[in-house]
Amino acid sequence: MRFVPVRAGILGALFAALVTLPGLGNGTLWDNSETVYGEVAREVLRSGDPIVMHLNAQAWFVQPPLFFWIAALCAKLFGIAPFALRLPAALATIAMGGALGYATARIAGARAGTIAAVVLSTSLMQAIVGRLAIMDALLDLCVVGAILCWFRALEPRPGRGDVPQHRTAAFLGGALALALGVLAKGPVAPVVVALVILVWLVWERRSGAAVVVPSPATLAGAAVLFLAVAGPWFALEAVRVGPQAAQQLIGHYTIGRYTGVIENQRGPWWYYAPVLVLGFFPWIAFVPVAAAGAIDAARTRDGSFERLALTWAVVPVLFFSFAQTKLPNYVALMLPALAIVVAIWFERLASGGPRRAAIWSAAAIVLLIGALGAAVAGFIGANHLEAATAVILPKVEVLGLLLLAGSLATVATIATRRGGAFAPYLLAGTSAALVLFIAFVGEPAAEVLKPMPAIARTIAAQRGPGAAVAVRGVAGTYALMFALGPVVQTVGEGDADFVAEICANRDVYLVTRAADAPALARLAAGRGRRGAVLDVRDGDVLLHLDGPACR
Repeated sequence: MRFVPVRAGILGALFAALVTLPGLGNGTLWDNSETVYGEVAREVLRSGDPIVMHLNAQAWFVQPPLFFWIAALCAKLFGIAPFALRLPAALATIAMGGALGYATARIAGARAGTIAAVVLSTSLMQAIVGRLAIMDALLDLCVVGAILCWFRALEPRPGRGDVPQHRTAAFLGGALALALGVLAKGPVAPVVVALVILVWLVWERRSGAAVVVPSPATLAGAAVLFLAVAGPWFALEAVRVGPQAAQQLIGHYTIGRYTGVIENQRGPWWYYAPVLVLGFFPWIAFVPVAAAGAIDAARTRDGSFERLALTWAVVPVLFFSFAQTKLPNYVALMLPALAIVVAIWFERLASGGPRRAAIWSAAAIVLLIGALGAAVAGFIGANHLEAATAVILPKVEVLGLLLLAGSLATVATIATRRGGAFAPYLLAGTSAALVLFIAFVGEPAAEVLKPMPAIARTIAAQRGPGAAVAVRGVAGTYALMFALGPVVQTVGEGDADFVAEICANRDVYLVTRAADAPALARLAAGRGRRGAVLDVRDGDVLLHLDGPACR
């Protein structure tokens, strides 16, 4: 019996690996988060400096270092390529599947644990976050580890077989996960975990469940462990560059994101409602009926795990809804909780629970596919993207048909007397096929939507020693930087800025808007510089400006 959670954890990790690793290196990095973080990781290797992060050869204080350390190590082992830079997120997703499978199986049985890991790995947002060179999957793993460890340490006593040393180890493990979360993305990890655990503890007390309070020695040990892991990097960076590094990282890019709008990433208070519908697709169709079952179980004294999952599912959404800066991946923190709720409900269905609600929930997936298709078509039409998406649109249609067929098969399976035990695996297989289709077909097809890698190849083929690279008025600075290496200069919109750039460098490769290229070429000619168009990609033009010193 004691090996049941271990088996579920291994199966969950293996399934997550099957969904996440194949085709991980397909396609170039997406601008701008992947290219920014990929370049920072590369500059860790280039500079040999693991304390102060750098971007474009300048000190960079936007994010903590843990992701970049791991990505730099992967790049050292496998080369600086998309696979290596995306591998930290993939490994975090695999570990998350194993941890969720183990913890859920310990409470609700092996089948529920395996389903929880399968549901999490095949939800759309987790599948995307786990395949990108960003630190969100690493943060999510740390939050999952901290919450599940502290639940194990604090949960009401199950009776005989409860080992105090296991609870102490679990509480220390939660502190370690929190410290790594701080190194992954700053204070957001301890804030979210503290809110979830505190609300859950209040609910436990109102439910009459007696949680186990850690000893003073355990609390002190956890505090020392947290500071010993999270503190040294902040201290070393402060010694190197002063307090402004922490002020920018914590003050501007953490607290500032919550109290103000950073990089125009704003949204209404209901921003995360549609994000969750899409992000937990296709399993979102089962959330209403599964949540109702979890609420019923949470009303009982023994429903501690359901109370934790419901608290975990609600608190992060409320917390980030009040933030002024909003991004879709913020609420990926609560997807494991939804996976637990859905998995426990499927376990009850397999044990003879009511099938009618399950059939209607599965049928709702078909409606969601239709609504999603209509939304995509409307977005393409409203933004006049027909030409840009002409290559990938047939692939999207195939994806829709694939998911539709799997959804209909899931409905039919649930309708059978014993189909409840197999239905989640059937839908998970369909979702996994969807993810792999995107990786092997969609990613290569989407390369036509990325002009900068092709422009960078043109520059690399002709660029001589000492030639400058610059951009003016176009997106994709970081993609160009990652493809060519630092330094890529940004030129202001004014004519004086342009003249200063070309006069400061005898040989300049400038990427600008196609509409601006003729005027800039004439302006350069007026200063005695030659201008030649080397490449045109999706409205972006590559100009080569060289010649004698400016007149």
